[in-house]
Amino acid sequence: MSTSPLDNPFYYLENFRQVLSWIGQRYDDLLDDEERRFIEDFALLPQPAQALLVRMVMRKGVLFRASKLAYAEIGDARQAALPLLERGWVDSRPQLDLQALFALLRKDELSLCFKAHGVKSAEKKADLLDRLLPLHGHVQPLEQWFAGFDEVVFALQVMPLCDRLRLLYFGNLYQEWSEFVLADLGIYRYEKVEFSIESRGISQREDIDICLHLHSCRQALDELVNERERLSELATQALAIRTTNPWLSMRRAKLLFQIGHQAERQQEWPLALSVYAQSSYPGARVRRIRVLERSEQYLEAMTLLRQAQTAPENDEEIQHLLRIQPRLQRKLGQGAVRKRTARAVTRLDLSVIPLPDYSVEQLIQLHLAEEGSEVHYVENALINSLFGLLCWPAVFAPLPGAFFHPFHSAPSDLYSPDFYQRRAALFDECLAQLDDERYLDVIRNTYVNKFGLQSPFVFWGTLTPALLEQALHCLPAQHLERWFRRLLQDIKANRTGMPDLIQFYPEQRSYRMIEVKGPGDRLQDNQLRWLDFCAEHEMPVVVCYVQWAEEAVLMETADRVQFVGAGLLAKTSDLTPQY
Repeated sequence: MSTSPLDNPFYYLENFRQVLSWIGQRYDDLLDDEERRFIEDFALLPQPAQALLVRMVMRKGVLFRASKLAYAEIGDARQAALPLLERGWVDSRPQLDLQALFALLRKDELSLCFKAHGVKSAEKKADLLDRLLPLHGHVQPLEQWFAGFDEVVFALQVMPLCDRLRLLYFGNLYQEWSEFVLADLGIYRYEKVEFSIESRGISQREDIDICLHLHSCRQALDELVNERERLSELATQALAIRTTNPWLSMRRAKLLFQIGHQAERQQEWPLALSVYAQSSYPGARVRRIRVLERSEQYLEAMTLLRQAQTAPENDEEIQHLLRIQPRLQRKLGQGAVRKRTARAVTRLDLSVIPLPDYSVEQLIQLHLAEEGSEVHYVENALINSLFGLLCWPAVFAPLPGAFFHPFHSAPSDLYSPDFYQRRAALFDECLAQLDDERYLDVIRNTYVNKFGLQSPFVFWGTLTPALLEQALHCLPAQHLERWFRRLLQDIKANRTGMPDLIQFYPEQRSYRMIEVKGPGDRLQDNQLRWLDFCAEHEMPVVVCYVQWAEEAVLMETADRVQFVGAGLLAKTSDLTPQY
């Protein structure tokens, strides 16, 4: 009988040792003296001291009460901490301000600590803090705050260093040490990718500082609330960041895009224009045009729009430009632009009775299933999953900067503009299997061999064996290739917006996709683009407009009165308008 890694009470310590070993092997040339010394000294610590340090590193914050660090496998926390105190990695007499003290102590302890201030039993902890803050603006150790209190507070001094190590390992600071635990439990399972020195996302020491700076700026942006002066300072910091690392360049571009968006909300037009102009993140150019329009710089907006039309970055930008252009032409007194004629998409009107706990999509799924066909609520899951299964080797190819630790659910450059170009030969090889029936076995085998592994495309919970077989039976390979090629044009924009339902007709080996819109619901931009693509390539797709049964009766009666009055009698469901 196999045992779980969590049967080892020091599982977290083993994971941390693995991280240090990995970093020592792969990033030794990037480490500074302090980091090398930490890795070497950590290995020399007694096991209880190692375990206590890792427990603190993996917990939130840097201040801990010794009595709260109670772990059976470690024993006495104060004793285990002695080697950490000797090295200065932990401080047992940290300087505490009032907020830190309140975070550490319970309400009853604070009542004793500040009994001279007449703490009332009904007084809330937050109210007490507000009352005492003007009186206690200093910092001091715990024993000076609370004389005679038998407690020790440990302050973790090596947290910035450990964050740098976590950054080197994961390539980011949003993945936590808990990734190990989830993997140990089998909750998350990852594809095994070969690693090399060339695959590192961080290749020089300054990359570490740049990544930390970007992370700090992103955190500061999250904390801003309509503070115009601080936003301008933050933009200046982000604009000053310079890097030749493609992975970090994209992260910088995204940060500038986010700062520009916040400046837009605050109607800081010059600031928004400045950061958008220096961001290569998809969508930044069209946001610049919108800011120029909103700030009444119509000629500049039209000039930039014309430039964008000569080389649009994707279908989404084309859609936005077509929407903006008529407004700008009117404001500039130019002739009206001829609108692009939308392709006709078949319309289906249905009325259903609402049921508790059923979405409108599920109701239509039940309704259509009564016709004897197989109907599945798949939304974006099916096409993405089939693509992910067929192109698994290309998606998980160990290209430089794509994977640099064992916990990647997707390549780090998945949303980069050159994601496909860097792997064009690999993707073309995968898609070439659609020219004959090889793709059928490839998809089936990948489904079995990779089942449950993290993937940016495969929805294991939706893609049942039955759904997979029906899809392979009914979906033409030519349609699959067209969908997959469109995905690769712009993965971020095109992996969403696909129709909600798919209806299979196994006897005819055919299908149709159905986008469901409930009462008052409208088609979104990404849905319009997918519908237009399907109509262009004559793929069977309909838009189903739903009315609740009671409303439908009233509306049909009103329609009959209107049509009869005009000498006509028709039903909405007889019409096939353009969306």
